[in-house]
Amino acid sequence: MTLFTADELAAAAARVHQVMAPTAQHAWPTLARRLGCEVWVKHENHGPTGAFKARGAITYIDWLRQTAPEVRGIVTATRGNHGQAQARAARAAGLRAVIYVPRGNSPEKNAAMRAFGAELVEFGADFDTAREEAFRIAAAEGLHIVPPFHRELVRGVATYAWEFFRAAPALDTVYVPIGCGSGICGVIAARDALGLGTRIVGVVSEGAQTALLSVAAGRPVPTEAARTFADGMAVRVPVPEAMAVYGPGAERIVAVDDDAVAAAIRAYFADTHNAAEGAGAAPLAALMAERDRMAGRRVGVILSGGNIDSDWFAEALAGGTPRPREG
Repeated sequence: MTLFTADELAAAAARVHQVMAPTAQHAWPTLARRLGCEVWVKHENHGPTGAFKARGAITYIDWLRQTAPEVRGIVTATRGNHGQAQARAARAAGLRAVIYVPRGNSPEKNAAMRAFGAELVEFGADFDTAREEAFRIAAAEGLHIVPPFHRELVRGVATYAWEFFRAAPALDTVYVPIGCGSGICGVIAARDALGLGTRIVGVVSEGAQTALLSVAAGRPVPTEAARTFADGMAVRVPVPEAMAVYGPGAERIVAVDDDAVAAAIRAYFADTHNAAEGAGAAPLAALMAERDRMAGRRVGVILSGGNIDSDWFAEALAGGTPRPREG
C-alpha cells in the first residue's frame, strides 16, 4: 500500500521547509569503526523542537486550518515531543493548545511544552490513559482532538525520510523507533514513493512491545504496561491504522532493553557528541545488537529526538541506566 505519491511528499516537504530547515544526515566514521558497517544518522534531534514531530504538526495544523477554519483550539496527548510540536504549530496559527501528559512525565519536556504555549494537564499513570482523557475533554469542551496517528501527521513526518533517502547514498537498511507509529510509517511511505528497496526495521522497547506483539499476532495486542525510560516508545495500545502500514511495510520489528538504549546514548555522545533521548537512541541500540548481521552494509539510523532530561543523560553517560519515573 503506497500512502503518498512522490508529488504529495514533495509538496509536504516544500511546506515544512517554509517553517524549518532540512535536518542533516551524516556518515560518522567513529560509528562505522565501532560497528563494522557504514552508518548514516538522520539528525532529527537538530530540528526546532529537538525531535521529528515538528514536521507532522506543520502539515496537520495547515490541513486543519484549511478544512475546519472554525476550530479555535486543539487538544492532544503526548509524552513530550508530539506535544511540543503541536503547541508550536497551533499557537503560530492562533489556536489554543491543550496538551495532556501522564503524571511523572519528563519535567524538561513539560517545561518545553509550556514554553511553546501549551496549556499542560497532567492526568493518569501512562500515555494511553492521558490519551483517553484528552479524547473525552475534546468532546466535552468542543476542542479539536489531534490523534496520535493521522494521514496528515504522517505526510509531514515522512519529509525527514524524503530528505534522508534523497541525500544519502542508497541504504541497505534503516532502523526506526516505534511509538504510535507515525515515524516508521513516514519512512515506509517515503521509501515506497521513491521506489527504493531499502529494508525498514522497526525498534520497540522490551518494556513496551505492543507493536511487535501485534504484528506477530496479526491483530492489535495491547499490553498491561509500558515501562521504559525511552518514553517516546512507552505505548501500551497499538494504533490499527499504523499497524496496517508498518505490519507489511517493515521487514521486521526488534526489541531492545533499557540497558542497550543507555549504551547507545553513550555511543552517540562518545562518537558524535550528540545527545539522544531514549527513543532516539533505540535504533542505534538495535544496530549495535545486530552488528554482525549488518557487517559491511550501508545502514541508516533515525536519531528521532534529543530531548532527554539532564539527570537521565548524566546517569547514562556515567554508565548507568535511567529508570522510568512513577506517576
